[in-house]
Amino acid sequence: MIVKTKKYQLPKKTYIRVAFFALLKRQWWYIVGPLSIASLAFAFPEYKWWFITPAILLIIGYILFWLIQFAGVTQLPQGQILFEKFWYEIDSQKIILRLDARRGSHIQWDMIKFAYKNKDHFLLVINKVQIIHLPFKIFNHENDIRFLETVLKRKEYIK
Repeated sequence: MIVKTKKYQLPKKTYIRVAFFALLKRQWWYIVGPLSIASLAFAFPEYKWWFITPAILLIIGYILFWLIQFAGVTQLPQGQILFEKFWYEIDSQKIILRLDARRGSHIQWDMIKFAYKNKDHFLLVINKVQIIHLPFKIFNHENDIRFLETVLKRKEYIK
């Protein structure tokens, strides 16, 4: 079975938000690590600001670094392909991103590192900055959503 979606263009603000939270899901310990260092302030109350201040600065720096990276991808010419208007053809071997009837590119399933299913979309992560965002509204039928979910479960991307 091949699932063909409607045309969809990923908005840049949606890309920044979705890609950032997908990164935080995978790298949550970069936030928890400095917080655990800040918790040493309870053991040494007279030096508490020596633990709390660097932890807060590390967390803010980490968040700002990645937000700037994702915002920069939206401005680079190399990143503009992520924001083209595509329709997708999805089967159990590959994903085809089509610009029109002639032009498109293939993505094999083994190129996908992670996949997430949220309440209103699928997110396929190729690397830290390249994602495929598939909102449920671009699918033509409910069966298409179930088929994609089955493929992702069979390939062990989601549980």
